[in-house]
Amino acid sequence: MSHAVSPLAPKSFAEMPAIDGVRMATAEAGIKYKNRTDVLLMVFDEPASVAGVFTRSKCPSAPVDFCRQNLPSGRARAVVVNSGNANAFTGKKGKAATELTAKSASEAVGCAMSDVYLASTGVIGEPLDATKFAGVLGDMNGRATGDFWFEAAKAIMTTDTYPKVATRSAKIGDVTVTINGIAKGAGMIAPDMATMLSFVVTDADIAPGALQALLSKGVGPSFNSVTVDSDTSTSDTLMLFATGAAAKRGQKKIDNATAAELADFAKALDGLLLDLAHQVVCDGEGARKMLEVTVTGATSDESAKKIALSIANSPLVKTAVAGEDANWGRVVMAVGKAGEPADRDLLAISFGNVRVAVDGERDPDYSEAAASAVMKEARIPVTVDLRLGTGRATVWTCDLTKEYVEINGDYRS
Repeated sequence: MSHAVSPLAPKSFAEMPAIDGVRMATAEAGIKYKNRTDVLLMVFDEPASVAGVFTRSKCPSAPVDFCRQNLPSGRARAVVVNSGNANAFTGKKGKAATELTAKSASEAVGCAMSDVYLASTGVIGEPLDATKFAGVLGDMNGRATGDFWFEAAKAIMTTDTYPKVATRSAKIGDVTVTINGIAKGAGMIAPDMATMLSFVVTDADIAPGALQALLSKGVGPSFNSVTVDSDTSTSDTLMLFATGAAAKRGQKKIDNATAAELADFAKALDGLLLDLAHQVVCDGEGARKMLEVTVTGATSDESAKKIALSIANSPLVKTAVAGEDANWGRVVMAVGKAGEPADRDLLAISFGNVRVAVDGERDPDYSEAAASAVMKEARIPVTVDLRLGTGRATVWTCDLTKEYVEINGDYRS
């Protein structure tokens, strides 16, 4: 079942430059969909530094287990991603499928199985037939090319309506480096790392420990601040690879994440992660509107984030947004149920620049017409000021429409 492209989709896609040190290819292995690429191979001809963050689900997929096992080496030569089947809750068969896939990749690329990383997305609970791509990986390695980011993003889509790509450049010393990223995600998106699949590659020369610190920090205000439906996937994987090719252009290797030379790179990486995270929310299943929820005046940033997520994850708030109803009573409800410090009589709530409530009651200057006009926009800012402290947080979500139910009602059939 294909769905129309989200109305929140970007009007144009980033031009993705090739990055020295990584090659990619895709193939149609027929895992679930016919006539659609569903396998991606990324190859690093020289070992790349690697960092990763994964789902906090207590029922992780077999590929997540496999990546966690390999990550301590900090070294990568190949990544295999498939869509159409998550290889999750598949027991011994799941582990056997990851072993076979990794063995096939290591033979195709000529590296150790411990240098291979895997990710799978799609249906949970169905065994994955890894023999389907065991045969294609050698051919894929032969034709893999650097100028292939957009096709790579397409191969990892499931219910996504558009491929998600982003690119940035940054200076390390006087050497310019590039960062490219792709992501997939439309449903089962909740901030519990990483809420989807995303693969980011740079030609910078950065040691694995420093890379991991940058990624772990960058994920908080980006992928860990978006939610489509409050459900955390079993398969969430976000990986960052540094090929080190910029060393040939004179970049000095960075071993420490706090190195002053990394400031510009860290800022560019954070921007790229937020860009991809926003693209994921804008492709929320059935989404028509994007909601930016900002909570200020909380007792701490952590408290502000919990309250913001309580609002963003509320089905009643999200359906009100879908119906273009400026129902701020639902926001009050979501603040109250969050279990965080809040004072009903201090609260102020705004939709866009229209303040609808203040001091715990409707704003005396409230205008239904002005509030309704904000709700008709495609992107709606909601601000809640608790007036208790200096804690603040922003999270992003989308509305909840009938189409979300339709997509998820027949996902396996």
